[in-house]
Amino acid sequence: MSTTEQALHLPSAADELPTAPAYSWRAAIAKRVLRRILYGVPVTARLATGEVYGVPDAHGPMTPYPVGPTLQIDDVEAFFARVAKSPNIGIGESYMAGEWHAAEGTDLADVLAPFAARVTELVKPFFYKMRHLVLPRDLNPNNSKAGARRNIAAHYDVSNDMFGCFLDPTWSYSCALFDRLHPVPAFEDLKAAQIRKTEAILDAAGVVEGTRVLEIGTGWGTLAIRAAERGAHVCTVTISTEQAALARARVQGAGVADRVDIALRDYRDVEGEFDAIVSVEMIEAVGEQYWSTYFTAIDRLLAPGGRVAIQAILLEHDRMLATRNTYTWIHKYIFPGGTLPSLQAIDETLAARTSLRRLTTTAMGQHYAHTLRLWRQRFCANWPQVRALGFDERFRRMWEFYLAYCEAGFRVGYLDVAQISLGR
Repeated sequence: MSTTEQALHLPSAADELPTAPAYSWRAAIAKRVLRRILYGVPVTARLATGEVYGVPDAHGPMTPYPVGPTLQIDDVEAFFARVAKSPNIGIGESYMAGEWHAAEGTDLADVLAPFAARVTELVKPFFYKMRHLVLPRDLNPNNSKAGARRNIAAHYDVSNDMFGCFLDPTWSYSCALFDRLHPVPAFEDLKAAQIRKTEAILDAAGVVEGTRVLEIGTGWGTLAIRAAERGAHVCTVTISTEQAALARARVQGAGVADRVDIALRDYRDVEGEFDAIVSVEMIEAVGEQYWSTYFTAIDRLLAPGGRVAIQAILLEHDRMLATRNTYTWIHKYIFPGGTLPSLQAIDETLAARTSLRRLTTTAMGQHYAHTLRLWRQRFCANWPQVRALGFDERFRRMWEFYLAYCEAGFRVGYLDVAQISLGR
């Protein structure tokens, strides 16, 4: 069965979108809360009922911001009913359902960024103490070996052809490293930026001719190919069957199959000794419960004098602690089992369970904001090709919201990403 045929038979999260609950007193409260919030956030909400929130009106208790990014709420009752039921999930589900959109002339990430920048102001510490009374918890799937395979397949095995509709020719699905951010990077800059990111990781791990390299998380093979082209011998492991198949073809096409072994294997089952270990945006899929297992495995497999380089998406430590057990829209529809670490959490895990220590950290958050923007623009521009693979409008809105949601987080610094080198 081809990749496209598999895509048509795989279950889609968009197909599981629940209908909006009935409008209730809780929805009416959510409506009033949004109106109040928009007096402190430079976003305007225009409701299909004709109401406008976030601009001067006779009932405003404060002088609000002038009209800025604008969202249009098309199905008012459904939107507020979903938000009232689950704020963390309802906004994204409502977007998937087509109940609201960014108004003409407004970019979706521009609507979301002001909220992301003010999360700590809008969500008071008291709410986090009481959040489990209103937010679902403990629903994020476990990352046992069997669970991890299911979680990875839910995202990465959807369709190689779909990913190919928006990734650059390197097939890199992680933060790029641009040589400059001004002027604003264009899609034509992305290939070089992804190669630059890959070379930086290999440099940090000291990969040269003859180096024995372990890569945890193959992706579609770019890093393994670049390492082999340096003369290294690479063992790269993945639990994504779709990524492994395309990575093998790309390795063969690059003429380095004699120096690259691609194994469908969990990182916990790897044996051997390696001079360099690299892992790009894999730790996010490990799960907090298994962080110590992940770093212990790296420590066990690293040869004396060896070096480690990972790329990790990060939260500030207090945000990580506040949200660690909260089940979100991203967990439900995009990355089941995902958990973002903090630098402090990484340091504490290393100190408690390994002989490794963090040596260098290079932050790249704004680079990810631009990477995500370019992916989203490409995804939307190539939507006819994606739709031809068998994906529906709800899938389009799901991915558009996901990419814009993440872009907004990196743009305002709520999220960060860094290349981190480890050693003994």
